[in-house]
Amino acid sequence: MADLGFILLVLSLVLSVYAVCVSIAGVKLGQHVFVTSGRYATFAVCGLLVLSTLVLVSLFVTHDFSVAYVAAHSNLAMERQFIWVAFYSGNEGSLLFIATALGVLSSMALVFHFNIDRTVLTYANVLNMLVLCFFVGIMIFLANPFQTLDFIPTDGEGINPLLTHYGMFIHPPVMMTGLICVTIPFSFAMGALIAGKTGDEWIKNSRWWGLVAWCLLGCGLLLGGWWAYTILGWGGYWAWDPVENSGFMPWLGLTAFLHSIMVQARRGMFRSWNVVLIICAFVLACFGMFINRGGPVPSVHSFGASNLGWMFLIFLGVVSLASLGLFAYRYSTLNSSNNLQSALSREAAFLANNLLLLFIAFVTLWGVVFPLISEIFQGETVTVVAPYYNKINGPAFLVLIFLMAIGPQLSWRHGSFRSLVRSMIFPLAAFITTFVLLLILGVWNLYAVVSYSLCAMVTASIVHEWWKGTCVRHSHGEFYVTAFMRLISSNKPRYGGYVVHLAIVMLALGVTGSSFFKQQIDVVLNQGDTVQIDQYSVEYVGIRENATTDRIAREVFLAISDQKNDLGMVTAVYDYYPAFRMASTKSGLRSTPIEDLYIIPSEFFDDGSVGFRININPMVWWIWISGPFLILGTLITLWPRESIPQVSAKET
Repeated sequence: MADLGFILLVLSLVLSVYAVCVSIAGVKLGQHVFVTSGRYATFAVCGLLVLSTLVLVSLFVTHDFSVAYVAAHSNLAMERQFIWVAFYSGNEGSLLFIATALGVLSSMALVFHFNIDRTVLTYANVLNMLVLCFFVGIMIFLANPFQTLDFIPTDGEGINPLLTHYGMFIHPPVMMTGLICVTIPFSFAMGALIAGKTGDEWIKNSRWWGLVAWCLLGCGLLLGGWWAYTILGWGGYWAWDPVENSGFMPWLGLTAFLHSIMVQARRGMFRSWNVVLIICAFVLACFGMFINRGGPVPSVHSFGASNLGWMFLIFLGVVSLASLGLFAYRYSTLNSSNNLQSALSREAAFLANNLLLLFIAFVTLWGVVFPLISEIFQGETVTVVAPYYNKINGPAFLVLIFLMAIGPQLSWRHGSFRSLVRSMIFPLAAFITTFVLLLILGVWNLYAVVSYSLCAMVTASIVHEWWKGTCVRHSHGEFYVTAFMRLISSNKPRYGGYVVHLAIVMLALGVTGSSFFKQQIDVVLNQGDTVQIDQYSVEYVGIRENATTDRIAREVFLAISDQKNDLGMVTAVYDYYPAFRMASTKSGLRSTPIEDLYIIPSEFFDDGSVGFRININPMVWWIWISGPFLILGTLITLWPRESIPQVSAKET
């Protein structure tokens, strides 16, 4: 079976190279049959990679420890449901997953966009296949998931205990798919440049895939935060680790790109700028995969030290130079049909949004690479920690939230300060009311007060827009509910975007509350002891211990009550894995929209007492609920629609 999997990889590489060569020949020679052959080769590559994936999964199912990768990432004691997680838990398997995902996405792009300019589509597919050649080539020559051992061990080493969490079924695949999905909008942009089609057509194709990649990365980041929050036992969800940042930076680049192409579609502006943005997003995605491959940038989440990181760095350099060179070659054909006419215009707000997002991405990138730079120039590794990011990126995010509030109220082309103030009366009233109310309630942290007030301002701005549109339709005889639904349907990109903005508001609420108002105590309790934290009483009820073949599991039971009611029991779990000399924890958690009571058993003593870390994390619930709204808004935006009309000279 291992030989079959490797043969499938070799065949997929051969067919990928064939697809590249025959597609280019078809365009240059004007032979449609060659182009069609390249398309079929792409579909075949997709099928071969899917089969190769199934072969590797089957090797895990049958515990074939003659395969080095299977022996390194599973054992007989591993629960069967974690076979899927074990498949991509190391470098080799994750590369196979990424290659398979790109094969599937490339095939989907050929199917969904069959009716666009044939030359652009062909060149886009060539670029997708070139990227795929890199990943498959890496597996064949440097990281073969089907490499066999000279001997067959009786058991494997086992899966990393921290990966035995149900979040791992979703988080890594979503994040890896999001990173590699950035290839598709990038390839459409570069394909258009190669073909000399530098108008606005390419953004229609890139927009759809950019939204898909953006949503996948956003969901992946949220799922990763949820995993960290529930199993790592430190009470947080985001630590600005390089691997966390590896998904965050291309997400920022895509956010800027998706906003900016709206201006190009509407006003014919920012044509060259948008090409730069999608190049940045793809380069940052490649950089993220470089970090994950165990490059020189230290991270607690990477797959460990390996030479693969340097191969990705070389690939990153080639991609950057080639794409920027192509951009420079076609730069003279990327002239915008209109110029920025007013600082008080929606175009200006989009540009400010872009610059802020890129600033945050640069600050984050600098923090990621600074340990490497310090080692090169100072001879010692200086690690950048969370306060650096929070101090710089925090205020920038507040400005972004402010732009989310005023952006929808600005006119295209040009506007006046008077009209802006008139349209902002309701949002400004929400800001002032929230600001004053928080001060009256005794909230004196300026950052928190401003953040909450800006969130209220954005929400009021969105609700005001929805209300105005609904009332207009209601005045023509539609019921309010019908009017609202048809309003959303009438301009899905706009109103789907508002739903996404609401998701960002929810995220900001959760981050603000948990960052500024978190409470924490460390206590040692004997059975029957009670500790008070804020309005909660926490009683240590007892413990149940169970030893299995690979772990010592301790379930700790705690009774929770407040001043009025018995709130029930929570269970915290502490698992110790002797073979790994590693522990994993699952927090005892009582979660409400107002706050989380978060309990972790940290130490067990011989006399039966247990050390606990108990946190009150305000409003974390809103972080997790933002995910479904983000998905909903993206789906609304992606739903088939008519093309965006050009603004007439009289439109404001």
